[in-house]
Amino acid sequence: MRWLFAFIGYMVFRFPGALLGFFLGTLIEAGSSGRIRTSFQTTRASAQEFELRLLALASMVIKADGKTTQSELDYVRTQFVQFFGKDRANEIFRVYNAEFKKSGVTAIEIGQFLVTRTRYEARLQMLDFLFQIAKADGKVSQREVEKLFEIAGYMRISSPDFNSIKAMFIAQTDSAYTILEVSKTSTVAEVKKAYRDLVKKHHPDRVRNLGPAAEKAAKEKFQRIQQAYEAIKNERGF
Repeated sequence: MRWLFAFIGYMVFRFPGALLGFFLGTLIEAGSSGRIRTSFQTTRASAQEFELRLLALASMVIKADGKTTQSELDYVRTQFVQFFGKDRANEIFRVYNAEFKKSGVTAIEIGQFLVTRTRYEARLQMLDFLFQIAKADGKVSQREVEKLFEIAGYMRISSPDFNSIKAMFIAQTDSAYTILEVSKTSTVAEVKKAYRDLVKKHHPDRVRNLGPAAEKAAKEKFQRIQQAYEAIKNERGF
């Protein structure tokens, strides 16, 4: 069911719509073993709950360094329009500005909401999206990193996975090792195993059924993993 909704979401809103569709499908699947209303009104309300919280997290990241840049705002608006269409995006922004941001919802509350309603892979994709927002002005500041780490913790994303995604956006001395979730002291066998595990986890074939946009995003991440592996191979000569 969740994959059916992901496919429908992709057909309507492209890749981020697939994420939303997967989220809604998961909710309805959960309802098969418990009490959940699956009317159009309930589904729409559930979708809006997800959209508003995603926008709230985006706002928290934008404000993390004490300044709001136009490039970050433009990136979020552009992505939401691509996600949900212009009319739906405008409605999300209207409800958020008029009602939701006054509710005082916190990052920990949003994290708890997402943990109980989304799969781990979906939360990893959200974290990737939040890093893209932070990088929209050309760099990810230390305060933004701290906020992203805080949010990732509330979404129960592991430190190795956080650091792996972070290394894809922030260059550092040991970026290749961090992306592969190993250290410079890891053996060749450990490096090869980590690479194989990440290949299985992020291979584009895993999202091929969601369409070309999802596959393209997966290929870009997969390429970063391959580049990291090749860099370590060249460094160590194996």
